[in-house]
Amino acid sequence: MSLTGTPFLLITIALVVVALGLPLGLWGRIGGPRLVRHATRFLMLLFAQATAIVMVFVIVNNANGLFDTWADLLGTGNHVKAAADLGPDGTGGKTPDQGPKTVAKFKPTADKRMGPGVLETQLKGHISGVEGEVYAWLPPQYDDPAYKDKKFPVVEVLPGFPGSAKAWFGTLEVNTQLKPMMQRGEVAPFIIVAPRTTLLGDTDTGCANIPGKVNADTWLSVDVRKMVTDTFRADDRADGWAVAGYSAGAHCAARLAVAHPDRYRAGVSLSGYNDPAGEPGALTAKTPELRDANNPLKMLEHAATPPKVALFVSGAETDGYQGGQALKQAAKPPTTVQTVLIPAGAGGHGTAVWKRQVPDVFKWLTKQVAH
Repeated sequence: MSLTGTPFLLITIALVVVALGLPLGLWGRIGGPRLVRHATRFLMLLFAQATAIVMVFVIVNNANGLFDTWADLLGTGNHVKAAADLGPDGTGGKTPDQGPKTVAKFKPTADKRMGPGVLETQLKGHISGVEGEVYAWLPPQYDDPAYKDKKFPVVEVLPGFPGSAKAWFGTLEVNTQLKPMMQRGEVAPFIIVAPRTTLLGDTDTGCANIPGKVNADTWLSVDVRKMVTDTFRADDRADGWAVAGYSAGAHCAARLAVAHPDRYRAGVSLSGYNDPAGEPGALTAKTPELRDANNPLKMLEHAATPPKVALFVSGAETDGYQGGQALKQAAKPPTTVQTVLIPAGAGGHGTAVWKRQVPDVFKWLTKQVAH
């Protein structure tokens, strides 16, 4: 049975009801020696506590999109089939655009919590060696005959860690929030793409390429990107692409945008961090060399040529904002950085805060990305 969704939640609620009913109905009827009676009552109370904890976990998990599958929860999932050394640009010397087309077969997602119009597919990354699900949502203009020759801009959205690729749709409701705004012309008609980012069980990859371990950067910035442009009427220029994330996904978004101005024109970081040690268990936090190489602030400071990229960084004073200010101070034209301070008491480091930012983020993206 799926870890997420209504059926499992209903089962946990039923178990709580049963667990509460047992001591109420049987407390005075338990026979046998005193030790047996006490032990039985203790086990009934323990069962009630355990079922309540499980129910609360399921509610929190469904609300925040933390763990998508049992393998994600148990840390046993492995979506890496190969992790060759692909070199500085993450292509292994290949030219993705000149390779065979990667046309994916999408189908409507079965998870109704993600709202209408969300599609899903399974992708085998030919260059990265990663396999995983990818979700996509097409703007209301996509099937309009007036737009039949239109290539649409794309925003790749990334969750935190742990985090589900479904979260931007199911928890942040990006599609249901933006559809009426797109219909009114308040934001550009973006294709929104959410690829799997939990690739190595309970280990955060930092969205980086680490030979012998994982090529998460290539999965996100090369394989997923090529599949989208081959499958949909999607803009294949850097000017037509952006990447956005929250928490650990915010770090990834800033890092990918700074590292690949040839693939992304803009990056959005919601309550993120610059130093990979912001997620101590991340692969990119293991050594000082990896930390520096995957820190977007250090990347900007040491860039031979400032990247042509725009960054939007928001967060509370000690939860992303200071890091954004550091990026802003380090940025040199054509790099631009806009920072937004989230006031204390606005909701902390949580999905409710990021959900409220979705309209403003996409209004900003509309000004940065070609459409």
